[in-house]
Amino acid sequence: MAEHDTSLPSVTTESFDGVQSSSGAHNILILGSDTRGEDAGRADTIMVLQLDGPAHKPKLISFMRDSFVAIPGVGQNKINAAYAYGGADLVRQTIKENFGLDCQYYAKVDFKSFEKVVDALFMNGIKIDAEKDLNLDGVDIKKGVQKMDGHTLLQYARFRKDEEGDFGRVRRQQQVMNTIFSQLKNPLNLIRAPYAAGKAIGYTSTDVSSFFIIKNLLSIARGVGGVDRLSVPVEGSWNFGNSSYAGSILVIDNDANRAAISDFLSK
Repeated sequence: MAEHDTSLPSVTTESFDGVQSSSGAHNILILGSDTRGEDAGRADTIMVLQLDGPAHKPKLISFMRDSFVAIPGVGQNKINAAYAYGGADLVRQTIKENFGLDCQYYAKVDFKSFEKVVDALFMNGIKIDAEKDLNLDGVDIKKGVQKMDGHTLLQYARFRKDEEGDFGRVRRQQQVMNTIFSQLKNPLNLIRAPYAAGKAIGYTSTDVSSFFIIKNLLSIARGVGGVDRLSVPVEGSWNFGNSSYAGSILVIDNDANRAAISDFLSK
């Protein structure tokens, strides 16, 4: 059990005043964090996964971590700073204030926990088509279809040391999420779903129940296609900028991105 895994710190559930979307959809705020280095305490990955929405298929929205936004009670800063100032609930408030999107639940996974979750869900690895050759932290990944364990998949999702930077990383993170959902449809993986869901929750700070996860895994498995994906800010709605206290930032058009999110979730 995860709670007896001494290789990981103990996991606690944060205070989270989630609000269900007016559409009846279940929006889950997904946060990925690195507990090491200069960005410790900040959210390295910020996504919202929508289930049971108007489009009747899973929707995934990724928020670029350098987006310069209004953080309630703090002021203008990068969106990934919201977690350091007020945890998952302040990230929820920030997304609502800037983009009009309500989140009902949250799940936060650090890097080591991500590896454990993937290995619990996919004992024999996960099949993915690596878009390019890359190397991170001593892990060599070659372009093409291959099976990855949790550690290798994490390095693939984290990589950003090329000309695309965070934009390429966000695209790969979305590819990883889509691949996970797609391969959950495998009957052998579905058989393991109840056990794996319990393990995953043990490695994750979340207010999502095992029942909710299992119910939606089965719903996703019955569906067709993958997960629809959107990156925010959308093309044409941002410019590079610089802040005296936040460094390099993305200056974004909130109205354009609100409209893009609304349109994306409705189709």
